Amino acid sequence: MPFTGQTHIRIARPSRDLAAAERFWADGLGLDVLWRAEAEREPGTHDLLMMGHPDAPWHLELVHGGEPRPTEEDLLVLYLDGPVPQELVDRLEEHGGRRVASPNPYWNEWGVTVADPDGYRLVLCRRGWSNS
Repeated sequence: MPFTGQTHIRIARPSRDLAAAERFWADGLGLDVLWRAEAEREPGTHDLLMMGHPDAPWHLELVHGGEPRPTEEDLLVLYLDGPVPQELVDRLEEHGGRRVASPNPYWNEWGVTVADPDGYRLVLCRRGWSNS
């Protein structure tokens, strides 16, 4: 099958603390835990946490092990097509997130940036997006 717009995408990142990451992404943002696995304590195995929406063609995979090395431009952007709910920002902060300014003024004007417990940035953008 060729690569299409319906091809499933996995975004994989290392995490220092999967429990803290789960609180942020599930309890804070509202993603579902799609799958989790505990390492079998054999070389090459890791604890995994996969999060997303069951019907979405993407998921976020968090792998325990390795050192996260996010930069200010490692962004996961959600286009909300409307105002960013303050209660969502508050919930993200209550669950381990930290609101940060973006070095790119575009994201400060059009959204809110929150760093997850590993330092990766989630942008909640009030603009909409269409590929067509």
